[in-house]
Formats: sequence, structure tokens, C-alpha cells
Amino acid sequence: MAKIIIEKLSESEIKKRGIKNWPIWEKEVSKFDWEYNGDEECLILDGEVTVETDKGNFTIKPGDFVTFKDGLKCVWDVKKNIKKHYNFK
Repeated sequence: MAKIIIEKLSESEIKKRGIKNWPIWEKEVSKFDWEYNGDEECLILDGEVTVETDKGNFTIKPGDFVTFKDGLKCVWDVKKNIKKHYNFK
């Protein structure tokens, strides 16, 4: 099963899920290791990041709705300051 799922949601789906009420996380251009303990869903608002995994690299940009699955080990390579709404399941 994929450890990263990237989707595009409609505005109505974003509203229905209450995503704009989720907390916001921001990070400057940087590169760091990360491991997920639990699933995280997020909507990218600004910036760009390449998430490097053992299954390949994933470039994430504004408008992407991303699910990071529990147990994912990766490197976040933030290319442009990132800003996202996030929710841990």
C-alpha cells in the first residue's frame, strides 16, 4: 500500500471536511528526516516540498491534499517555504 497519497479536493469537499479549521504548520526552506507515528492528512497552502522515500520522491505543491501513512520514514526537502493545514488521525 502507498505510504503517500496525493489528491486534489474540490472546494466543497474541503469545506465538508472542515479542513480550513485545522491547525496551520509552516516551515522555512530546509531538509530534515521525518517518521510518521500515525496517519497525517494535510492541505498544502503555499510552498513546495519534495518528500524522499524508499519508494521514490514525491513533489507536493499548493492545492495538493496529502495523506502520509503511519510508519512512513522520509526526508522532507522544503524547496519553498511551506504552509499547510494538518490533521493527525
